[in-house]
Amino acid sequence: MKFAAVIYNPIKVDLAALREVVDEAEHDHGWSSSLWLSTSTEDAGQERAAEAVQSGASVVIVAGGDGTVRAVAEGLQSGSIPLALLPSGTGNLLARNLGIPLNDVAAAVTIAFTGDVHRIDVGRITVTREDQSESSHVFVVMAGLGLDAKMLANTDDDLKKKAGWLAYVTALATTLRDPHELRFRYSLNGGQQRSLRAHTLIVANCGALPSNIVLLPDAEVDDGQFDIALLRPTGVIGWVQIFFKVIWENGVLRRSRAGRAFMTKEVSALRYVKATQIGIRLARAEQIELDGDGFGSALAFEAQIDPKALSIMFPRS
Repeated sequence: MKFAAVIYNPIKVDLAALREVVDEAEHDHGWSSSLWLSTSTEDAGQERAAEAVQSGASVVIVAGGDGTVRAVAEGLQSGSIPLALLPSGTGNLLARNLGIPLNDVAAAVTIAFTGDVHRIDVGRITVTREDQSESSHVFVVMAGLGLDAKMLANTDDDLKKKAGWLAYVTALATTLRDPHELRFRYSLNGGQQRSLRAHTLIVANCGALPSNIVLLPDAEVDDGQFDIALLRPTGVIGWVQIFFKVIWENGVLRRSRAGRAFMTKEVSALRYVKATQIGIRLARAEQIELDGDGFGSALAFEAQIDPKALSIMFPRS
């Protein structure tokens, strides 16, 4: 008989309530009892994912935030066993982009047992530190330098646990006061290197953020490409252009044919480009984030898309 492996973050889930819902779904759909695996400070999910694969589970259910999902996806590697999402963190960006219910555990569990299997792209990144050491990771949502990475570094973890997204407000205010720009050389798809200055660089697999904010409106999780955003505001006017483009045009006008007719052309403060590979060499080490988790300072990185490398349970068509 089929059985699921549930990998959960004990800090972010109500284990008793989750077990009750999963037990009921097992019974209703004729599955055997699930294997329950907890993440820890020593293992964010990679080793637990390997354990789930070795156990012969038919599906790996991840109960946690984007960081836990990223770690489990990294542990699955081949993507032969489908991954199902039970959103339990602050951002839940992958779940938002896939249409997984954020506040309905029973509905999310039902998708895990009865949904359709689809394959999505995975980003693979090798980060070079100041001491020239390297580490390789995967990401399923986005990698970022600049505003988002610095904001995460400035966020109080204790306040985040108590106040959720409100904890980012103070961190954002601190970050916006930082006048420092990113200075780097980059290449796309192995092409010629170019020099650039920017406030923020986002390399994304999907583009929707919390509160219906659409940062990268053309991003798709299975198109075999990164969507890359460059934020290059010059003063207050530049930030106004970015917020107008992202909040109003991407979030409102783009949703209808009539609204799209009123959209403006691309603005200099916000540029988009697509690529399957990107290489970055920074003038100095900068904070980097992967799927909403800070990963320290990077002096350089190489990222490439791995098309349809991960199986995911989607809501049934």
